[in-house]
Amino acid sequence: MSYELKDHTADVAVEATADSLGGVFAAIADGMAAAMTEDAPADGSRFTFEERAESREALLFDYLDRLIYERDVRNVLPVDHRATVREDGGEWVAAASARAVPLNAVDARDLKAVTYSEMDLSERDSGWHAYVVFDV
Repeated sequence: MSYELKDHTADVAVEATADSLGGVFAAIADGMAAAMTEDAPADGSRFTFEERAESREALLFDYLDRLIYERDVRNVLPVDHRATVREDGGEWVAAASARAVPLNAVDARDLKAVTYSEMDLSERDSGWHAYVVFDV
């Protein structure tokens, strides 16, 4: 599982690969956290959540949007992401967790929102690939 930050006009993009769909969700989220701070301390407690959506792409959007919501409401930076993704009765479900680092413990740049602009979530011969642009 890996990610890479990409320059994107006035925004920032994250490109990630992983062996599993859940792994690529977690890798994109790790990239999103890396776009907000260069160094997150090892403290912070894990929290869990679940997101559901009608498609894999909508689920990725909602999953990342939930992490931004958690940042804003709980005043934490979610890092060290874990996720599993499955289809359940016509819906896609992400069961996920992250470590909540207090924002006052990091020097963080703000990401305003996840976008659908240029979003790619695809299965390739080498595994899963994702590309997401974030509004800064």
